[in-house]
Amino acid sequence: MSEHRILNGKVVIATHNPGKLVEMRELLEPFGIEAVSAGEFSLAEPDETGTMFCENAAIKAQAAASASGLPAFADDSGLCVNALDGAPGLFSARWAGPSKDFAAAMARIAHELDRRGATERRGHFVSALVIAWPDGHLETFEGRVFGEIVPPRGTLGFGYDPLFLPEGHHRTFGEMSSEEKHGVDWQTGAALSHRARAFVLLAEACLRRV
Repeated sequence: MSEHRILNGKVVIATHNPGKLVEMRELLEPFGIEAVSAGEFSLAEPDETGTMFCENAAIKAQAAASASGLPAFADDSGLCVNALDGAPGLFSARWAGPSKDFAAAMARIAHELDRRGATERRGHFVSALVIAWPDGHLETFEGRVFGEIVPPRGTLGFGYDPLFLPEGHHRTFGEMSSEEKHGVDWQTGAALSHRARAFVLLAEACLRRV
């Protein structure tokens, strides 16, 4: 197994999702990494043809690294609902349609659960984070957070956050501040969100605090 490669300097955040961009920049800030968005490089969004979150994250990171000549950092994430056989899963963004209407996507989840007569409302978020270097080197990390699917509450966060109640909490991700949702206790490595949990693993392997 090869050694982990340390990331420093400038990195491209391979996303066109403004919510993900904000979270990634906030997570990278303590490490002195200059984060620029895919939009700043006018990078196109590649087709996500993978069958796993880590594969789609790698596709996005590799495309951005190749096009920019810089290391690129990508996330692929989604909500998996037990009673819907893991849907929307890899297709979480597609359920929101071209207009990124996550209110409609959340309504679709509620409709599908009701249609199936589902009384079990468990689910989890998955985040796969990949750093790709222009020479083809990849680093991959994954985080998950488990909880319950509830009627949407809150206007904070983005995506499916309002309908997800993490285990051990009484507020949804949509009711939590960014610090509560994806803040990291670097003394213990404790983190709540799926993306923050994946990032802790990434940081331990590839980053150095400034």
